[in-house]
Amino acid sequence: MKKEEILKKIEEKEQQIEMFRKRMKTSDLCAELYDKAILDKAILKKELEECEKNQIMKMVKKFIPKHKMKKVLICDYFKD
Repeated sequence: MKKEEILKKIEEKEQQIEMFRKRMKTSDLCAELYDKAILDKAILKKELEECEKNQIMKMVKKFIPKHKMKKVLICDYFKD
């Protein structure tokens, strides 16, 4: 997903959370939906964070020459 899409979905979840928060005490169903909306919002925030990390890594990789980026194999850790 793109950053803009994620931000839009987070905003929608916040609106849902507000709606369910008002009715949470009167209905068990609203309480469950409130909890689900909170979890969905947390997942979307994590996706947004990952999206931003990937963009930062792409920028860093542009400045580091490829020959300096050395691949490390698992057997390299056991060379002793």
